[in-house]
Amino acid sequence: MRIATITCHRVYNHGAALQAWALASFIKREGHEVNIIDYRPGYLCGQYDWKVNNPRFDKPIVKWFYLLAKYPSWKKSQKRKNAFDAFDAKYIAPFVTAKTYSSCDELKNNPPKADVYVAGSDQIWNTVLKNGTDASFYLDFGGKEVRKISYAASFATSSLRQGTEEFVKSKLAGLDSIAVREPSGLKLLETMNYTGTLVCDPVFLLDADVWTSEFPTTEGSGEKYVLVYDFECSKEVQAVAERIAKEKGLKIFSIGPYPLEYADKNFVNSGPDVFVSLVRNATCVVSNSFHATAFSFIFKRDMFVVKRADGLNTRMQDLLSRYGLSDRLVDGNTSSSTLLAHIDYNKVDEVLSSEIENSKEWLRNNIVLK
Repeated sequence: MRIATITCHRVYNHGAALQAWALASFIKREGHEVNIIDYRPGYLCGQYDWKVNNPRFDKPIVKWFYLLAKYPSWKKSQKRKNAFDAFDAKYIAPFVTAKTYSSCDELKNNPPKADVYVAGSDQIWNTVLKNGTDASFYLDFGGKEVRKISYAASFATSSLRQGTEEFVKSKLAGLDSIAVREPSGLKLLETMNYTGTLVCDPVFLLDADVWTSEFPTTEGSGEKYVLVYDFECSKEVQAVAERIAKEKGLKIFSIGPYPLEYADKNFVNSGPDVFVSLVRNATCVVSNSFHATAFSFIFKRDMFVVKRADGLNTRMQDLLSRYGLSDRLVDGNTSSSTLLAHIDYNKVDEVLSSEIENSKEWLRNNIVLK
């Protein structure tokens, strides 16, 4: 079968890149021909461009002063971009379609040839973000002969942004089968009179041995550290990480978009392969990230999740509660006994391994179903 997937694969985010690769890699391992649709709308891919982002600064003279002021930070950011581009060239590029698309109209006018389209995974239906109201991520292209399904698509929040309800409901009507990543997603579907299936994120479709063999980077090996993955320079994340590090005599390593002053070592300019290695070799992981939590499960690391200020917490809360780990949602005031406790992964695996097998079977069946 010819399969084409679409997701947010080039947004310079570790989890987004890894889940895109994982889904394509699993489908390929199942014996199918698979492509990632190279969809790059401007709102997803322009963060490292040296350009004016604010219309207030778009007048000719003001524009050049703005760009000159921005240049030092832009130049510095290119190291991070280059690390992701190198990962993309090695792991993502072999899967992507020959044609690059920048809008849904382009996809409609010249749709990728495939027997099945798969939307997902990750936050493709997050209506707080622009991709949540982009018809492309609801597979609003291609002929009726193409089967259209979602796999582990995430709304990311427990409710849709006000005013987007009718758009989402109408676009979901074009899908032949729907699978989402969180229980909250199932509830949202029910409010729109749709039924869905709960499946695991694509990163779980490949076991720890596969991740280790495919990403043999050894960063962090031989070190004893708490790994921090923090999108918000959160004081709560800092408090939790510092308490654990002090109690256990560990260093603090950080991988993320911003350097953290309290970290012993920052990996700001590292790609997704280094991210995998750092989680694999960590003693403990503290994050406000879904995929840092997911990879902690894969490599059986002790981990804690701190709520995000931007409110995108539903997906992490759902993930933890499914495996009996709601006590791992913490803050700076959490008791030391909780922060020093180890996860019993035998209990986690009782639920997780069954969910992984069910997810694989759902995907296999829905790819070949006609």
